[in-house]
Amino acid sequence: MRLTVFWQRMAEHFGPAYADTFARDHVMSDLGGRTVHEALDAGWDAKEVWQVVCAVMDVPGEKR
Repeated sequence: MRLTVFWQRMAEHFGPAYADTFARDHVMSDLGGRTVHEALDAGWDAKEVWQVVCAVMDVPGEKR
């Protein structure tokens, strides 16, 4: 998954303003105790990060 698609999906689910706030502030154990930004900076694949966000935040199947 390209980062542009990842951020588009984040904005569609959380709203454009909250998506970045969530990505900076919400620490997820499934990302090794990292935020979305930290996981991406650490080299995690955007698709893997999106899958974790979907699982943790109960994103509906049609948006996954």
